[in-house]
This record gives sequence, structure tokens and C-alpha cells, in this order.
Amino acid sequence: MTPTRATYLLLTVAAAGCGPSAAPEAVWGQRGVRDGDLMRPRAAVIDGRDRLWIVDFTARVQAFDLDGKHLGPTFTTPDFRNGRPSGLGVTNDGRLIVCDSHYHTLRIYDENQVEVQTIGGRSGTGPGEFGYLSDAVQDADGFFYVAEFGINERITKLTAAGAFVKSWGKPGMAPGEFNRPRALALGPDGLLYVADGCNHRIQVFTRDGDLMRVIGQEGSGPGEFKYPYDVAFGPNGRLYVVERGNQRVQRFTADGVLEGTWGGAKGRLPGQLADPWALVVDKKGRVHVIDTENHRVQRVKF
Repeated sequence: MTPTRATYLLLTVAAAGCGPSAAPEAVWGQRGVRDGDLMRPRAAVIDGRDRLWIVDFTARVQAFDLDGKHLGPTFTTPDFRNGRPSGLGVTNDGRLIVCDSHYHTLRIYDENQVEVQTIGGRSGTGPGEFGYLSDAVQDADGFFYVAEFGINERITKLTAAGAFVKSWGKPGMAPGEFNRPRALALGPDGLLYVADGCNHRIQVFTRDGDLMRVIGQEGSGPGEFKYPYDVAFGPNGRLYVVERGNQRVQRFTADGVLEGTWGGAKGRLPGQLADPWALVVDKKGRVHVIDTENHRVQRVKF
């Protein structure tokens, strides 16, 4: 079978359970710059209408259904000569959040991809100023939480209007410090989970910045991490972590107890990964893995 643009290679799940023997349900996408193609996809989110949004290294933000059909339209941030966005989120009322990383700005878009709000825009270390924005989430009370690295290694909390509330964290390896916080997720327990990428761990905070626990350490064994680049929760309350370095996804309870892994081999075959940057989990508990250097998405349930 010859694959076509943004079409799918549908596969039968080879085995139940959580090991690398579990084949993906679907593999879709190909390298390219036309609508529906992907060029090193780097972040993703699913909105309330079950649209899978992906941003890639060309700065294109594209919408797909959960089987990989391109929905359009494709859009970009206003300027990307300094660099492309690297984080996506959804507000608590369903609008799309784009982390315009190199422009130190959060951009909020309505359902027609019209920009309706911007937050930030100035580089710096002071309140309301940002470094490289890697991810953002919004809680049910309207507060935004923004991950930054580069000139800042911290989490910043903002009001719904974008006013500074507080920030926490600094460069380092000690608990509560950061080395490239890549991604955020709000857990069903109301806590904030941070993928502390170059410290090879997940740090868990209250929404006021109090450190509750640390999950994992550097390594390739079960429950260890090598460049965890994204975190997400499934409908069952389980925590999923994708590792750029170990080419795999691990599933944990919210308390950090390992329940299973998927992937682990670097390559181009279905079930193999090449420097995955992101993942999202849909309402059915299916994990959509952003297989960055393979320019594709793999969907698996485990």
C-alpha cells in the first residue's frame, strides 16, 4: 500500500497490555509543507471539539481529527523569523493557547483562529516579563501557569487577564529548581505537573508553587527518564510521560507508581520513535504520540 498525504496506516493491536509489543492502532502523517503534512511536529493539544492541534517547525498550526484527517485552515503566528512556537494548550472555555516562544508571548485564538488575547511580549526576568515560553495551561479558576526556560527557569502564575501573580523556581538541580521545564499538566488532584526536561524528572507542585513530590530520575530503566518532554493525563487519571531520550511513553498513577511503557526503540517502523517531543490523550484513553523526527503521529492505547 502506498501512503498518501495525511493518510493512515491502520494497524491491528498486536497485544493487550503495556509493553513495546503493543502495536499502534494508527500511524499517520508525512514530511512536507503542504496542508496536512508535518515538518518536525513539536507540540499538540486536543480541544473540546476533539480537534487535534499540532504545531511544527515551520510555525504552522494545523487541526486534524483524531484519525489524522486534516481539518484546516492552517495558520501561523504573526511573525516567526526569530523562531517558532513550541507549546500549545486550551483555555478552560475551549480557546487555543499558542506559546509564541521566541516572542515571549501567549496568544489566545477563538474557534475561527482569530487572535483574541495576548499576554506578555517583553523579554526579561521581572514580573510579567518572559524568557522562552515552552508551555501554558489554565485552571478552572482562570489562572494561567506558564513554563519558561533560557533567561528564566521558572513557572509563572497569571490571572485570566494576564496580570502577574507570582513565580517560582530558578536554575539548578535541587528539588524545586529547573533545567528546561518543557511541559505542564494539571492533574485530577488539582496539582501542577512539570516535565523538568534536562533534570530528567517530573516535579509536582500546588498551584501556589509549593513542591509536593518529585517523580523519577535520570536513566533508562523502568520509572526513570531521559529528557521527559511532555506530560498528559488520561480520562482514567493516569499520568503519561513521553521521553525524547528514551524513545518511549511511560504510564504512571498520579502518585508516580509505574504501570507500563510503550515504545523504547529508535527507528521508523510502526511502534518505533525518533525523538518524540509531545503527546496527548483523548477521551477514550488513546495516546497520540508526536513522533517528531519521523514527521508523524502514532496512536496507541495501553
